[in-house]
Amino acid sequence: MKVNADLHLHSKYSMACSGKMELPTIASEASKKGMELIGTGDCTHPEWLKDIKKAAISDKEIRIGNTFFIPTTEIEDSNRVHHLLILPSVSKAEELAEKIAPFGNLEADGRPTVKLDGCEIAEIAKDLGALIGPCHAFTPWTALYAYHDSLESCYGDMTDYISFLELGLSADSDYADRIEELQRLTFLTNSDAHSPYTNKLAREFTQFNVPDITFEGLRKAILREQGYGPTLNVGFFPEEGKYNRSACIKCFTRYTLPEAEANRWHCPKCGGIIKKGVADRINELADFEKPRHPDHRPPYLHLIPLAEIIQMAFGHASIQTKGVKTAWKTLVENFGNEVEALIYAEPDALEIVDDRIINAILAFRKGDVIIHPGGGGQYGWLELPETLKAEKPGSAEKSAGEKKKTSKTTKREKGKTGAQISFADLESIKSTETAKTDEENRAGEEAKAPEEEGPEKPAGQRSLFDF
Repeated sequence: MKVNADLHLHSKYSMACSGKMELPTIASEASKKGMELIGTGDCTHPEWLKDIKKAAISDKEIRIGNTFFIPTTEIEDSNRVHHLLILPSVSKAEELAEKIAPFGNLEADGRPTVKLDGCEIAEIAKDLGALIGPCHAFTPWTALYAYHDSLESCYGDMTDYISFLELGLSADSDYADRIEELQRLTFLTNSDAHSPYTNKLAREFTQFNVPDITFEGLRKAILREQGYGPTLNVGFFPEEGKYNRSACIKCFTRYTLPEAEANRWHCPKCGGIIKKGVADRINELADFEKPRHPDHRPPYLHLIPLAEIIQMAFGHASIQTKGVKTAWKTLVENFGNEVEALIYAEPDALEIVDDRIINAILAFRKGDVIIHPGGGGQYGWLELPETLKAEKPGSAEKSAGEKKKTSKTTKREKGKTGAQISFADLESIKSTETAKTDEENRAGEEAKAPEEEGPEKPAGQRSLFDF
């Protein structure tokens, strides 16, 4: 079975988080987004753990309505690296809290800081039967590759136990698959949400094929056992991340790597610190000039939340305007959830809303957007080509190849690799796979598994479009 999962978020007990981050609210909003499985976050915080236990049906099942939860927490180690732990049960979350309590104040923050290094935290995770991997691994703050040049530098003798890596908002599969040591790992895309707003919760998510919605089912998917595994990563364009390019953290002036090094990482304009961007850090770490996607890597779809797409289409200043809220509610109620409306709905079925919204959704399905990269702590931003805003949906379909060109922006469709695919690619491959299956059925043959693929074969060229 296929499930959509957001495994990294926070509770109201974490710093800078909304007081609305409570389990019933998270469950309700996750259902609207199309998520079936959600990480609890902050499972070592004493008060949040009480809330988790109240929602638990049993030690191993936590569910509110149709939303399943799994105990998770983010832990900051003594070197400021953040780690995501996924726990088998409520009792194991309690054990984790007991084991790390001597090394940090668990009541101070839902995201505890402990006087343990990555190897020691991984040893505890293994003892508990938990899964562990680095959070937002490439960001220049509190991340694996901010302070280490390799997995082994962080995790030492426990490196082989690490089973996944969270890409974070400033990276995608194409970025990470230029690093050889990451080829064996499953990549997760999670929201790291601090509020339940429609543009925060599940703004990035991972789709898995699992035997059932349990820790054991998820474990098999992350470890890719018995044919289970991730089937889709959904997330931002990396350029949208606020640390994608090297830039000054005060005035946000961008610099190339040679320029930043020549200025000793201090901005000549304002004297601020130049923070190395993820794109430059990847180039430093890369073993391959171009990404090499292992055959287990699923495609990566670049999307933003539906509310933000509607906001862009209308040209509104916020997702909180009446027009945006009304249109979002109309689509979600009609199609059941945001994922169904944004990814699966046929263009004709979308005609229940303004043509501008339809044009915008179709533009994102094709990757027909203009990207202004972020850096230095300032998020990047997107815009739609002016021609699409005024077109009828049919015209948008016909002009998919007519991209607006600017000197300071980039288009993801140009020169994209296999893992960075548009919805047009998905439909084309899906049609090919469907035709092949029909032909096999007519011949009275059972559908056969796809041929074994080499490690450099693009992830988008596989038989995976039954999601």
